Amino acid sequence: LKLVESGGGVVQPGGSLRLSCAASGYPLEYYAIGWFRQVPGKEREVVSCMSVSGGTTNYADSVKGRFTISRDNAKKTLYLQMNSLKPEDTAVYYCAAPEFSIRGMCYMTSNDYDFWGQGTQVTVSS
Repeated sequence: LKLVESGGGVVQPGGSLRLSCAASGYPLEYYAIGWFRQVPGKEREVVSCMSVSGGTTNYADSVKGRFTISRDNAKKTLYLQMNSLKPEDTAVYYCAAPEFSIRGMCYMTSNDYDFWGQGTQVTVSS
């Protein structure tokens, strides 16, 4: 499974961005998915995850109510809608998928993931 992110950029505080992650190689519908972010000098942290069916989602406390994860299996793409952005959201954002998933499970630790995109930079600054 290959994952390629897009949609990053520079946005003012309070603004919005939608990140996309295009999947290829295998049908996206077989995989749970996740979004992570990382700033230099810090560990990669989870932002959000979604189960294979899409019925289970979870979010880091820092983004709850502002970010929304979604997937379009027909388009082989997953998304992260980010609203009310704050300077502390500045990071490189990665999409990821585990090789194996338990039905209904949503994975919130990076060690559970096997496939990663190359990352896209999001900068929130006035």
